[in-house]
Amino acid sequence: MINKEKLDELRQKYGAEAGGFLKESNPEPAVAQSIGAMNDVATLLDAPYRPEDRDMDIALIGVPFDLGVTHRGGAKFGPRAIRDIGRIGPYNHRSQMNPFEKADIADIGDVPLGSRYNLESGLKEIEFYYEGIAKAGIRPLTAGGDHSITYPIMRALGKKEPLGMIHIDAHCDTCGPISDSRFHHGGPFRNAVLDGVLDPARCIQIGIRGSADPYWEFSYDSGMTVLHIEDVTEMGIPAVIAKAREILGNGPTYVTFDIDGLDPAYAPGTGTPEVGGLLPREAQELLIGMQGLNIVGGDLVEVAPNWDSNTTTAQAGAQMLFEILCLMAADKAV
Repeated sequence: MINKEKLDELRQKYGAEAGGFLKESNPEPAVAQSIGAMNDVATLLDAPYRPEDRDMDIALIGVPFDLGVTHRGGAKFGPRAIRDIGRIGPYNHRSQMNPFEKADIADIGDVPLGSRYNLESGLKEIEFYYEGIAKAGIRPLTAGGDHSITYPIMRALGKKEPLGMIHIDAHCDTCGPISDSRFHHGGPFRNAVLDGVLDPARCIQIGIRGSADPYWEFSYDSGMTVLHIEDVTEMGIPAVIAKAREILGNGPTYVTFDIDGLDPAYAPGTGTPEVGGLLPREAQELLIGMQGLNIVGGDLVEVAPNWDSNTTTAQAGAQMLFEILCLMAADKAV
């Protein structure tokens, strides 16, 4: 039996003549944006495209660079694949916020790379670009690219004060030189600590697993907190969040998310997949639990769409990028 009184209330509030989302004089921004970005080009998270602008709170940046990979290549196509994903956000029902209403956010394009065949020169170019972003007072959120790109970004952001780190990954990425080079996607955080731009006491690495564990001695010796995937399972997500917040405190914090932190059932398109990883839902819960920390930058790396049978990995990557964006926008709003 329909409750006529309730139906009349609903008609008065939501009926076409009374307004609602369809009434032009009272558009709902989140709904309007979710229908599709009003851009001439595909952008990260459907953000406005302002490549020449340096007056904003948060810049979304692509780094199409994968000269640091040790296994399967293709992460240089990650930014393009993530830009092609639509309908991510803009409303986050868990955080109950639209980041684009909390902060001035834009996609400013890709880092211009002249050294496409030289790893070390490319990393120097990335560092120089992010130094300019930092000097402009903009917080960067990056779509990579392989994980080697995080090292020059940290060098740019951690010059004044060493960063703390929330690191979700299958691997610790604190390995030493490989084939006479220390600049690869398996060692960015070792390099960042030794350069004094990353504080290992304020670093937590979450979801670690796989046969490369003997390479991560530096993480333990330096004082990083390493939570293997079995630790995450045993502790539970709320306890992991509490541990991370205790470690990070109020200092400047960088969030770096390697898509292989997710189980390859949900993210097969990556260079070094490891079975037994996080569920996307667990990763989202982890990130949402970091709200209120002092997030100065972040990245989502290692999406290699050429290893995807469809857009599964790019979809997951875009969602995690959005979760980090919400953290950064919430921090701006506090």
